[in-house]
Amino acid sequence: MKSFFTRLISGIVLLAIIISTGIVGGPVLFGFTLLISLIGYWEFLQVFGLEKKAPGIWGMIFVVLYYGTVYMGEALNLAGPLLLVAFLMVLMGVYVVTFPKYKTDEITAPFFGLVYVALMLSFLYQTRMVPIEGKNTPIVYFLIFICSWGCDTCAYCAGMLFGRHKLAPVLSPKKSIEGAIGGMVGAALLGALYGAVFGTHMEEVGNPVIACCAACAIAAVISQIGDLAASAIKRNHQVKDYGTLIPGHGGILDRFDSMTVTAPMTYFLAILMIGLR
Repeated sequence: MKSFFTRLISGIVLLAIIISTGIVGGPVLFGFTLLISLIGYWEFLQVFGLEKKAPGIWGMIFVVLYYGTVYMGEALNLAGPLLLVAFLMVLMGVYVVTFPKYKTDEITAPFFGLVYVALMLSFLYQTRMVPIEGKNTPIVYFLIFICSWGCDTCAYCAGMLFGRHKLAPVLSPKKSIEGAIGGMVGAALLGALYGAVFGTHMEEVGNPVIACCAACAIAAVISQIGDLAASAIKRNHQVKDYGTLIPGHGGILDRFDSMTVTAPMTYFLAILMIGLR
């Protein structure tokens, strides 16, 4: 019971931070996104034992540099890809100069981690900064959390009530096919409800209910893949949690694992399906 209340309280505090930073946006949300990306990347490096080694240290530096391009609005233009190429070249330089100190996976892991954690989570901020009808609002930003946490909650409930067939028995024995379907359907319904309530703020969209419903359904499927991928990394390295920062939840990556894929997916769905640009 104590662990339940610990998890509940920390979850409420985290939700309050997410809502408040999302509403404020701008430098406040940017700072929050950068912070969780740095912590998440550090947790990822710890899995490989690289957090205090040259490849990992260079990775932390390039996370900050990449977020500089995000803040300037250049991450999706030339500056972002150039930084990724530069980081790869630096890692190759470390590999060659120090050979045979590091194995190949110790060089590739920091690069993968920067893309998987820092780059993908940067879409939390980038999605929030997408203008709607020329205005800066958090309408689309909150869809990310409906897709991720809404799907998680609905999948858990559906799995508990109807779960019979294992989704990934080796990777995650408690997850069921029925739960996965319930998560997708639940997220879609929550998206439809969100579109119905806030549709007046999305007048550029022909049908906000259908658009938000479809976006959440698609992102919910991707969300579950992201969740399972994060679990696979932990199992490969015999790690229970990525960290202990959030009481009852684990580390940043344990709580934001599905968002590493739903944030960019929501960003591009917002552009392609909801017609924000």
